[in-house]
Amino acid sequence: MKYYEIIKNKFKQINFKLPEVKVPIIPMPNIKKILKICGQVTLNIFTVVTISIGFMLLLVSYINPVPSIAQQFPNLALGFYTLEILFNDIKWWQSLQYYNYGISSGLLLLGLLVHIKSISRIYTAIKNDPKIITDLPVNTYMKVKTGRDWLFAKIEYLNSESKKWKTFFNIAKSPYSLLRMAGFSPNTAVALLFAGSTVGTGVVVNETILADRTFENGDPGYYNSNNATGEINIPDESLEQALKRADGDTTLRVILNTIPIETVSLSNLTIGTAYNSSSLPSYASNTGNALIVEGTNSATISVVNYLEVGELIFEQNICDKLILRDVETHSLELIGNAADGLSITTSNGVARQRAIIGGHYQSKSLVSEYGTFDFLFLSAMTNAKNGKIGKLHIKNVVSKGGACLLNRIRANSIKIHRNYIGSDNNLATKDFVVESTVNAVHWLVEDNIEMLISPPTAVPLSSN
Repeated sequence: MKYYEIIKNKFKQINFKLPEVKVPIIPMPNIKKILKICGQVTLNIFTVVTISIGFMLLLVSYINPVPSIAQQFPNLALGFYTLEILFNDIKWWQSLQYYNYGISSGLLLLGLLVHIKSISRIYTAIKNDPKIITDLPVNTYMKVKTGRDWLFAKIEYLNSESKKWKTFFNIAKSPYSLLRMAGFSPNTAVALLFAGSTVGTGVVVNETILADRTFENGDPGYYNSNNATGEINIPDESLEQALKRADGDTTLRVILNTIPIETVSLSNLTIGTAYNSSSLPSYASNTGNALIVEGTNSATISVVNYLEVGELIFEQNICDKLILRDVETHSLELIGNAADGLSITTSNGVARQRAIIGGHYQSKSLVSEYGTFDFLFLSAMTNAKNGKIGKLHIKNVVSKGGACLLNRIRANSIKIHRNYIGSDNNLATKDFVVESTVNAVHWLVEDNIEMLISPPTAVPLSSN
């Protein structure tokens, strides 16, 4: 046998097998099942969103949560949308009365109707155990009662602690309060309390007696005639949180809500840039005013109110400009004013005689006899109610950097006496302006003169 035949026979004995490759069979997706799941998820999301929005709208129909939010997140903002705008929007929503309840309840009902399967389960449960219906009121009441008792226990505890701390601080400052009630000035009271003490009275005053801001002590802040504490002489904490008042804010803001104030008296004040190191805040500089007394400004908000005043006296003040706009009064006196340009339009009106009557439940008087503020702003609240003051007296106020504006006021009598008005030594600019929107039944205009007036020098004077 030949050699190649031997090799050939040997190769015949070798068996070659190819590996088996199994190709997995991919089942076709169940499109119907996928669409069903997607639809169910979409409906669930729609239900959650609808019920959540309806619940939130129903909640803010009764409660404005902005003050509580501002307490935790004072600088919270989304672009130009701030907590102050949100506060006003919620007030507008609450003013819709029954419409807000209907819209929020409709959203809740829509969310429940979309989630009809859950309702069908409830129906099945009731069908299997009809006793659920009879037991539901009792069970619901017991759960609500448990939550109520827990909440009230916390509230009572916090109230008791608050009263203890308030009593403590009242006792701590009672000697000072007694001296002030006896007629002593703040400086004299402090001197008597700490006479012979080794501690500087200025330090003691800053750290103890005047630690809490008050209107009487000439402290800046936002004061509200409807202060929840019942004491309008201290700033309204909720209002300051809602309007995002900063710690260094030196604005004096008084807001007239639904409760009238007997008297507001402001005297011996320095405002705006009339004192060194002061500048107007953004709102004041944008409007060009350092002092504003008004109802509400129709150019900036949707709700327009008036400020109702029995007697308004504006005397012996210094203003860059004095503007009277949109005023209705029974009598108007413009006497002895010196202005860097006069423009007085006397329009006859039919305003009735007016009295502000608050009875026992009106707010007590606000009286401040000194203070330095970057801006003075007294206005009505944006709640479709006119603010009311029995007597408003502004005297010996030196302002600079912006105009003094009296706007949207309805009064029995207004007296503008012996003011100095001017800022540019130019009679052509007419710094004292009574616009054509001001009308009165009785006008008394006498001894007003035009003269060149420069703005006051900022005080205290620099030591350089």
